[in-house]
Amino acid sequence: MKHITLFAFAAMFSSAALAVPETYLIDGAHTLPRFSYSHFGYSNQLSRFDKTAGKIVLDRQAKTGTIDVIVDTTSVNTGNALFNDHIQNEDFLDTSKHPTMTFSANKLKFAGENVVAVDGTLTLKGISKPLTLTVTSFQCMPHPMLKKDACGANATAVIKRTDFNMGKYAPNVGDEVTITIPVEAVKE
Repeated sequence: MKHITLFAFAAMFSSAALAVPETYLIDGAHTLPRFSYSHFGYSNQLSRFDKTAGKIVLDRQAKTGTIDVIVDTTSVNTGNALFNDHIQNEDFLDTSKHPTMTFSANKLKFAGENVVAVDGTLTLKGISKPLTLTVTSFQCMPHPMLKKDACGANATAVIKRTDFNMGKYAPNVGDEVTITIPVEAVKE
């Protein structure tokens, strides 16, 4: 019986030693956060940000991790140069004073092996608010081209523009903004 207990302890120790957090760098070419909102009720407008950076630290065995994302708000892409300028003015993103927005999280929720939600803080236009991202897909595997491990996910959340001092034209232009983040990150 004593040998079985020592064996179980050794096995537990060796598996604990394998539980090492892994760091993944966000791939800016495949991480393009999008946002959509109602435009006077006529249609839902969809725009994106073209420059994103950051890192994800993930310990899948311990079911823990951290996420730090920086989005260059000057990279907003509405599909129209004049509207890009309009969105960057002080009534909305105010990119001259706030050229980035950030999302930082240290609470990941798992269902089995998969991340299903992330609790963190969104800082936009100098205002920080708690935000939960719902993860609709999550996958980690060897990247077929880079020959390194990589993880990817799709995440969504809804925020209110008025919570971030961007309420001009609300409620005619929707106050609720849906954020969709397709993210890919490659292991360091």
